[in-house]
Amino acid sequence: MATQRQQVLSALRAVIDPDLHEDIVQLGFVKNLVIEGEHVRFEVELTTPACPVKEQLQEAARAAVEALEWVDRAEVTMTARTRGAAVQRATGAAMGGVQNILAIASGKGGVGKSTTAVNVAWALARRGASVGILDADVYGPSISHMTGADIPSELDELKRSIPPMVDGIKVVSMAMFVPAKRPMMLRGPRVTAILQQFVAGFSWGELDYLLVDMPPGTGDAHITLTQLLPLTGVLLVTTPQEVAVLDSRRAATMFSAVNVPVLGVVETMSGFRCGACDALHPIFEGEGGATLARELNVDLLGQIPLDPQVVVGGERARPVVVDAPNAPASEAYEAVAEQLIRRLAVRNVKADGALDHFELVWDSEGGHA
Repeated sequence: MATQRQQVLSALRAVIDPDLHEDIVQLGFVKNLVIEGEHVRFEVELTTPACPVKEQLQEAARAAVEALEWVDRAEVTMTARTRGAAVQRATGAAMGGVQNILAIASGKGGVGKSTTAVNVAWALARRGASVGILDADVYGPSISHMTGADIPSELDELKRSIPPMVDGIKVVSMAMFVPAKRPMMLRGPRVTAILQQFVAGFSWGELDYLLVDMPPGTGDAHITLTQLLPLTGVLLVTTPQEVAVLDSRRAATMFSAVNVPVLGVVETMSGFRCGACDALHPIFEGEGGATLARELNVDLLGQIPLDPQVVVGGERARPVVVDAPNAPASEAYEAVAEQLIRRLAVRNVKADGALDHFELVWDSEGGHA
């Protein structure tokens, strides 16, 4: 006859992660299982604190265990251990606590890349993730203006600058260090030195996600960053027009050449939603995002409509996902963040080997089920 512990684990095998398509026991998510009479308690350790199906899995796990005849109450605590790339080994102490480094790229300027980086960062943070933004657009930095981040004022024990925080998000941008009207007249070697300082000269601490706002084009800065940072992947931003898609294709080819996977495509300026009729009216010709996604064999993670509240939020240093959470653009950015999280979770768990190796469930006395 199965023991009570075995019955609990058997019941929990019916709880399937919708993204990984495996049960939470096989995935090694069930931790610290304790049985005290008719009371059962355990933890479910997810792959990210920003998991979009956290509540769904918690309720499913509780219901599965309480369905056992002898169980009066099941207490399920949700925890998380963010899975990521081998950032620690590749970047050393400065970024040793960063789990995922994501490039936000476009190939050209003016398509809403920085706006996308900021709003996705805030959407991730609102879901419970620890997040940072590195503004790598040295020639045209805008992230500090869009977030209100000020110049770093603190140092850690190793004399590295501690990035300033806005709403709990760490931000570093070239614009913090130069007057607003001063042009960035820098040659390639100087750009490389600045980016190296942003990586090694700052104490980034523990982060689930670091978003790198890439400069337009495919030049010195891109080569430097792909050499300095083990990028987990890249999110490509385009507009519907073919001219934007052309440059995004070039960016995709560059990242492919250095073995950085494209995680998905975001299309901005995807029409204007009329307040009177609630219809989406196309402003630009073309289906740039869908076309690019098909060519790259990746998903179109979102289409962001033109929305005056996005501009207002950027000028006020209040991202639209915070300033106007019910706006169509906010909902679209939130959807992008959710889709991005889910793809990263699947990619990182597979890379970690969790789907191939059963992880034992440890109880409070140090034994396993």
